[in-house]
Parts: sequence; C-alpha cells; structure tokens
Amino acid sequence: MKSRLLAGLAAVVLAIVGALLVVSYAQGADSRAVQGLDPVAVLVVKKAVPAGTPVAALAAFVASEELPGKAVATSALKNLNGMEGKVTAVDLLPGEQLVEERLIAPEELKTRGSVDVPEGLQEVSFQLEPQRVVGGRIAPGDRVGIFINLKAGGLEAKPDKETTQLSIHKVLVTAVQRAPVATPSPQPSADGSAPPAEDMSLPTGFLMLTVAVNDVDATKIVYASEFASLWLSKEPLNATDSGKPGIMTKPEVYK
Repeated sequence: MKSRLLAGLAAVVLAIVGALLVVSYAQGADSRAVQGLDPVAVLVVKKAVPAGTPVAALAAFVASEELPGKAVATSALKNLNGMEGKVTAVDLLPGEQLVEERLIAPEELKTRGSVDVPEGLQEVSFQLEPQRVVGGRIAPGDRVGIFINLKAGGLEAKPDKETTQLSIHKVLVTAVQRAPVATPSPQPSADGSAPPAEDMSLPTGFLMLTVAVNDVDATKIVYASEFASLWLSKEPLNATDSGKPGIMTKPEVYK
C-alpha cells in the first residue's frame, strides 16, 4: 500500500516537473528564435501616437524591443537621443518601428499639413492598396493621375470589353491616411529553429486618400470606387500630357 502511494506521488511530481519544463521551453521559444536572427534592439510603437506629438512625450508610447536584424529598417531608432524638440510627422500605429524620418521639426509639420483646397473644388476620399498608389509614396500636396478601369460598358460600340482610361489629370492630394497593420511576433518552427525573417521591404495596409476635384470628377471617383476600380500615377504639374492613349482596350495594348 505504502509503495503504491509513493509511486503515485512520484508520478505526480514528475508530471509537474515535466509541465514546468514544457512551459519554460515555450516561453523561451520566441526569445531563442529572435536570438538566431542577429537581433537588434529598436524602438517600437506600443500605443497609437497622434501626429504632432512631441518627442518629450513619446516615452509613454514606445518601448525598446529586439527584432530580427533583417527586419529592422535602416533608419530605425534605438533611442530618442538627439531628437529633442521634434514632433511626429504622421500618426504612428502600434507595431511599427520608430524611424528617424517620422520625427520632424514643428514648423515642418505645419507646412506638410497645410494643403489649401482651391476655390470651387470639393474633397472626396477613397481607399486603395499600396500597389495602386505608387507603392504608397504619396503625400499631401502631391498631384496624381486617376485611372478608371471598367470591366464592361466603357465603349458603346463594344460594351462587353474591358477598358482603362487616365480619366482625371493632375489631381491635388489633400490628405493620406494608412490603415493599421498588425505586426505578428516571429514564431519558431516545429523543431524549435528560428523562422525566416519577414520581408519588411514592401508596404502593407490600405491607404485612404482625399483629393480636391470638381463636382464632375468627384462623381467619377465615387462611381469607380463603387462599381469599377481605380489606379493612380504620380503626375506633377509639369508632367507631359500627350493626349494619348485615350481609352485602352486589349487591341491597343500591343500597338
């Protein structure tokens, strides 16, 4: 009887020790995964930061975090030394690295944010993926060309044909907003080895753009956003307007 009791107690103790070892291993898996990828400690945004926030107040929003070296941006900040007197240029989202170009002088922020809407125009907003917005490299004050793609109905003579047209030229961008994107932590593989580094070179997340246009062009944009699709080019005021290609269809692509 006593031997069975002792054997039972030993089994319980072994089970507890085993469980503790498993928990300890699991808790250290992420750390081991990062250690295998040449980790670099950089500042990462933990809470949303409004544009214009002074550097002096950033400590409450960011924290130092070790990330795989290959996933760290070239201009990522390890601390806020030398950034005194600056403010955030844009809204910062949880999970993103704090990079140097996000911090600017207060007077520069005023310049960036002051885009006057020309008299007689109205503002309209729409949402697109980065590849449709010059890789996301659009800022307030830029001029864009707006392409409208129709699955059918663009040509009266050929109503069933797909068509594309650069329909609105040199449109003033008055605001650009980015949707928040979750940044998952690196997870170890089944054998405990480090996972491959995530490719951070491509922009992610939708962009909300606001542009200033007349009433007719605003109607075109709303229609295309609802029933067709949009694509943008960066088209400054000095961009050449050849008057071509007009409406593009499949036969015109190879001409």
